[in-house]
Amino acid sequence: MSDDFPLGLLFGLLVLLICLSAFFSSSETGMMSINRYRLSHQAKSGERAANRVLRLLARPDRLIGVILIGNNLVNNLAAAIATVLAIHFFGEVSGPAIAPLILTIVILIFAEVSPKTYAAIKPERIAYPASLVLEPLLKLLYPLVWLVSALSNGLLRLIGVKQIDGGADHLTRDELRTVVHEAGTLIPRRHQAMLLSILDLENVTVNDIMVPRHEVVGIDLDDALDDILVQIRTSQHTRMPIYKGDINNIIGMLHMRNAARFLSRPEVTKAAIVQEAREPYFIPESTPLHTQLLNFQKQKRRIGIVVDEYGDVEGLVTLEDILEEIVGEFTTDMMSPDQEIHRQEDGSLVIDGTATIRDINRQLGWQLPTDGPKTLNGLILEHLESFPDGPACLQIGSVRMEILEVRDNLITAARCWQATRRSLRPA
Repeated sequence: MSDDFPLGLLFGLLVLLICLSAFFSSSETGMMSINRYRLSHQAKSGERAANRVLRLLARPDRLIGVILIGNNLVNNLAAAIATVLAIHFFGEVSGPAIAPLILTIVILIFAEVSPKTYAAIKPERIAYPASLVLEPLLKLLYPLVWLVSALSNGLLRLIGVKQIDGGADHLTRDELRTVVHEAGTLIPRRHQAMLLSILDLENVTVNDIMVPRHEVVGIDLDDALDDILVQIRTSQHTRMPIYKGDINNIIGMLHMRNAARFLSRPEVTKAAIVQEAREPYFIPESTPLHTQLLNFQKQKRRIGIVVDEYGDVEGLVTLEDILEEIVGEFTTDMMSPDQEIHRQEDGSLVIDGTATIRDINRQLGWQLPTDGPKTLNGLILEHLESFPDGPACLQIGSVRMEILEVRDNLITAARCWQATRRSLRPA
């Protein structure tokens, strides 16, 4: 055997140790960078590699322990061999000084930066195969790993870290919103909008979407019977409240399907109409939409009367109104058959005063404040702090407004336009 054989063997062993160092370094980054939610999904789908990785990540202290034990072991062995080789080539004086410098550069490039960068970009390609080695290695070195973990965990407890296991990752609402936004083409835009609308249900109350009191169409028992029957026969609504004299005195809700029972009789009385009505279902005005959606399901209801803290009727809300907050409008709104936003030739918009701020923002992409008044009329009056005697101009945020019509203490129409796009007042 030649004298060069041990030297070549040392070179080969050094290269092997550097490769092992790259393996441990990339395994650490790959394991810690892997998408936990995708990993959980694949594990539930029965993928064995994903289950192995999940088992290792269940105790990150032990996983990091076995990786660092292996990494430090091979790095120290590599340093010893590099020193021997450096002494052979550069002498006993310069060799020990040159070896750490060369080895640091080699390990930094080939065993740290490059493998960790790749593992950060493609964590699954590293983590899944690495788990085949790390799981049996953890069992093999378990006593040493347990000792290292116990000492490090004790140190962590001294600084206030009590939960050592991986635990379960939970997303907050805002984090989930970010995930939906960043899904890109993986989730169609229409589906993204629906998911975001579901997340917003908790921030919206029933009085934000209700049909206001003055727009509620109901049956007044104080009216003549013939007028009531005409109203029932020509109604475009599926359900109507029945009240006596004042909308606050609601007796029940009449489903038009049940109206056929008394309309077919020779003689119809008001008592027969009331008999077919179902008892009213009242909803506090501050009820969040996600809660009310569950309440509708629990109570087997599709419509409710919204009341304020004094018990006065504020309006009504339907199941369809809540669903439209999620999927967008899918039915014809009988409560307001006329269009509330009218585009003008000069680019401005004539908006009805009864139009809700939420509908305006949704249709036009504006950012008018929604934490106060619910309608454009209320928003303008709040901003002016007085009732206008006639036409007036104002600006709220980036939207300029010109009051066009005032009737019965109500701003019925206003011309609006974006101030950033239209600097001149429309004629």
